[in-house]
Amino acid sequence: MSSLLSTMATLLRRPLTLRRAYSALASAVYSDPSRANDPSVCTTPSITNAQRHQLDSALRVDQAGEIAANYIYMGQMFVLGRDYTMGPLIQEMWEQEKKHLAVMDKLQLQHRIRPTLLSDVAKVAGFGLGAVTALMGKEAAMACTEAVETVIGEHYDDQLKEMESLPSEHPSIPLLRDVVREFRDDELEHLDIAVEHDAQRAPAHALLSSIIGAGCKVAIEVCKRV
Repeated sequence: MSSLLSTMATLLRRPLTLRRAYSALASAVYSDPSRANDPSVCTTPSITNAQRHQLDSALRVDQAGEIAANYIYMGQMFVLGRDYTMGPLIQEMWEQEKKHLAVMDKLQLQHRIRPTLLSDVAKVAGFGLGAVTALMGKEAAMACTEAVETVIGEHYDDQLKEMESLPSEHPSIPLLRDVVREFRDDELEHLDIAVEHDAQRAPAHALLSSIIGAGCKVAIEVCKRV
């Protein structure tokens, strides 16, 4: 209970969208058949099976992505946490990712979405990627952040376009769009921070970015299905 209250207190310090997201998590995106006859539950527009599948896939991969992002920053902190410049910078970005994951975890539970079967793989791969690039140097660590956040930012942009086909009259759809939009903006902010801190000066920057970016894209497609 204390950890839940702590998480809520942290999220309340974020902008309005995240506060709305957390407070509205109790209202499911999908109708709950067990409460169909409950007079206290307002009737809301339903979504089709295809639309539900679309949302299931989107939230599954988003949760997996936030898990991986947390472990990337954990790996970077393991190596660079004592650096007086990089430590606080990485910690600040990590704190935002922790808040993202807290929201995604609640959405996954509330909406009864099966999480990806690759959660443990995402943790190990994320930590390994963060630690290895940090061992290569500060610039490589920032190049990793730049590559990952570029792909994630594009992914969230694609999701927002896909969500345009969902019924806006359903009370939870606009909220989900706001959450995805805010998460995207946070990820693009991390990208800008990485570039400002010499990401593009990393050894073999183009090759490193291409490998990491391609890996992220493959992971996104796999987690949508598995």
